[in-house]
Amino acid sequence: MEKVGIFYGSSTGNTETAANQIQQELGTDMADVKEVSDASANDLETYSNIIFGASTWGVGDMQDDFDVFLSEIENANLEGKKVAIFGLGDQDTYPDSFVDAIGIIYETLEGKGCEVIGQVAKESYSYDVSKAEINGELIGLPLDEENQGNLTNERIKNWVQQLKGQFN
Repeated sequence: MEKVGIFYGSSTGNTETAANQIQQELGTDMADVKEVSDASANDLETYSNIIFGASTWGVGDMQDDFDVFLSEIENANLEGKKVAIFGLGDQDTYPDSFVDAIGIIYETLEGKGCEVIGQVAKESYSYDVSKAEINGELIGLPLDEENQGNLTNERIKNWVQQLKGQFN
């Protein structure tokens, strides 16, 4: 497997913690972690395997730093790359916009020539509507520290194992 670039935006530290856990599961020598406020389109282009991570705030709002970073994704050449997405949200308080950030990132990737991997079954989550749900499955890994924090470590471990079989 080629090296993975993990790009995240975090306001409270939960997304940063998840990004670091993902790096640990991949192996620190196999993944670099970068905060999106310090990253550019050029940084994205240096990796064949990319993971994006962002949280959803309020009713479907993207984390501030990642919202700005979307233009870098739009400007990057992602042709032939494999991309996975994780996001944090609150399925109880915001059941109508749970992890919408995953869906917003996915929409930004459409037409970029990359393959989005790392889909997750929706059965272990309880929400009404999410932009992250595409064709009956979640397009990336949702994490809910508020209501299911006890499942985060296992979810990350299982997801990273899945990614290892899908990345270049």
